[in-house]
Amino acid sequence: MTKPQTKTDLLHELGTLNPHPQRVRAQWFESSGFFDPNDLVQVKYEMLRHGCQEGVTKAEAASLFGMSRPTFYLAEAAFARDGISGLLPRQRGSKSAHKLTPEVMAFIEQQHVNGTPLQARMLSALIQKQLGVTVHPRSIERAIARGKKR
Repeated sequence: MTKPQTKTDLLHELGTLNPHPQRVRAQWFESSGFFDPNDLVQVKYEMLRHGCQEGVTKAEAASLFGMSRPTFYLAEAAFARDGISGLLPRQRGSKSAHKLTPEVMAFIEQQHVNGTPLQARMLSALIQKQLGVTVHPRSIERAIARGKKR
């Protein structure tokens, strides 16, 4: 029998667990079962609501909720643009292997077929020299692994 997943476990799994719940000093987070300082989306929303509706400065609101002033401004812009979903954490960096163009992939496959497979580090240097594109060796390893899965 498996142990039921707690809210904290689920927040962690979704990437919405507040890394510093102890910094939240708003009274209603201490005394209520409804407000959860571990829920990062709820904390950010309440920070924005408090800063916009209660007549306090943005710096005061951010401090009360354990956030920085730049975090307040980023959350404010994301909320204005996307609503509550804007407060969800987003994956950083590029979302795809944008440097691994069909030309680069063909080059990788050609090198892979011409004999023994090259190490990703050596292949990365070769791509840089031949095609003028800087590709991280780990990106090459992932691309080769994706090709094997197909």
